Amino acid sequence: MNRRRSLLFAVATALAATGPQSALAIEPALDALTYPGPAWSPYLVGTGIGVLAWLTFYVSDKPIGASTFYAMVSGMIGKALAPRHTERLEYFKDKPPRLNWEVVFVGAAIGGAAVAALTGGNYVNEWVPALWSERFGDSVLLRAAVAFVGGLLMALGARLAGGCTSGHGISGTLQLNVSSWIALICFFIGGAAIANLMFRI
Repeated sequence: MNRRRSLLFAVATALAATGPQSALAIEPALDALTYPGPAWSPYLVGTGIGVLAWLTFYVSDKPIGASTFYAMVSGMIGKALAPRHTERLEYFKDKPPRLNWEVVFVGAAIGGAAVAALTGGNYVNEWVPALWSERFGDSVLLRAAVAFVGGLLMALGARLAGGCTSGHGISGTLQLNVSSWIALICFFIGGAAIANLMFRI
């Protein structure tokens, strides 16, 4: 780490010798270990996720995953509103909708995210993020509608892929599952492509 900082300092010094504008054009990259801003250390959080994945396999013999949560919640809603139709669906014949591992996991993830935001100094009370507002305006309704449609597409894609960023991205990749690595690469490509389309064009 010190060697890298020394190299960055040497480059910055060399640029400064060529003129003030050149020196201002390039800034040394921030180090995640010494980042002065808010939020938890990414190394600490990454290690914690890895340990959690080990424990879930060891204790419950189940992988970390969230996409089944949506199916279970949809099934519970369907069971309450249209029980006969829900019971005839092939998926729910094999997996009856109930409060299961995935439902508890997603609920705990939401609670954990709230704790992390509050303790890491990242809690922001806003309906429309600044980046979105600059591009699409301040309409809360538009933001909510796009988020809802995006959530539906994400859930549909996760079920078609047989897993989400948790199931494939964490549980599958740590088992060196080839399909999970392919899915993870596609997650990044799709996310980068949509983000560029929405916020850079």
